[in-house]
Amino acid sequence: MKQLIVSPAPHFHSGDSVRKNMLLVIIALLPAYAVSVWQFGWGALITTAISVAACVLFEWLIAKYILKQKSTIGDLSAVLTGLLLAFNLPSNLPWWIVIIGALVAIGVAKMSFGGLGQNIFNPALVGRVFMLISFPAQMTTWPEAKGFATSYVDATTGATPLAALKTLLDKGATDDKVSDALSALPEMWDILIGKMGGSLGEVSALLLLAGGIFLIATRVITWHIPVSIMATVALFAAVTGWAGLLPESVATGEYVMMTLCTGGMMLGAWFMATDYVTSPMSNCGKLIFGVGIGVIVMVIRTWGAYPEGMSFAILIMNACAPLLNLIRPKRFGEKKKA
Repeated sequence: MKQLIVSPAPHFHSGDSVRKNMLLVIIALLPAYAVSVWQFGWGALITTAISVAACVLFEWLIAKYILKQKSTIGDLSAVLTGLLLAFNLPSNLPWWIVIIGALVAIGVAKMSFGGLGQNIFNPALVGRVFMLISFPAQMTTWPEAKGFATSYVDATTGATPLAALKTLLDKGATDDKVSDALSALPEMWDILIGKMGGSLGEVSALLLLAGGIFLIATRVITWHIPVSIMATVALFAAVTGWAGLLPESVATGEYVMMTLCTGGMMLGAWFMATDYVTSPMSNCGKLIFGVGIGVIVMVIRTWGAYPEGMSFAILIMNACAPLLNLIRPKRFGEKKKA
């Protein structure tokens, strides 16, 4: 006898599936990824291939030999985790560190909780933060963008725009350091199209934004989390400028745009924070979730030791998601408690 599943009405199939949604997210990332390959050449291709292959292999091995359950690699969630993990890495990261990050992402952050739909934290970000803490030198060494002239183990490195912004906020920075930071900042158009250094997912803010809008248009995600993050970050950055924390040579509006378009802001807001499993279910909870991420990331960027803070901010709010899920609409016909 087939098992009957009892669930509330209405009973209809929307046509959505895990595989379909994962595929749409992958498609949304491809234009920005193409720019990363154009900027970093073979390193981008090699790092991504290792990350995706390792994530898929570890999920298959753990499901088959440890959990003794049917393989779930066909839903493409492991592929997406590998792609997002690669987007959070420099293109010259040694291959063995990428494999370790994939093992932590899949084995610790995902499969140890039971697999897709049961993990508490975003797997790709757990892998990235583990690597950042364990291998800080390798994870913060950024190759200069020279296209396919950039070798996988390129020794020529450069500063990222986010590191330059961090220097501008340092009250103890000398005039020479401030001057060097200003000269290291690329033009706004170069930032938008991805003509700068950084991790694979830091380049091409414009295409990442376009990918996020595509996900909203296809109803894979809603606007609540990314818009609340971006609005909070923009307001915080504007207040930073109005409070006189910036050098006189930097306009507040320019700093706001730089803050929104550099680092992992676009990738985190549109593709990482919107993960179904680790974000709240209600619209109100999503808005609070987004505001919390925006505040935490700006506090870290402004006063913390790291120039970036998106990964930490999302993971902290992932831990708050179960609490935010307690915010539920009143049931129809329910009376208010006295």
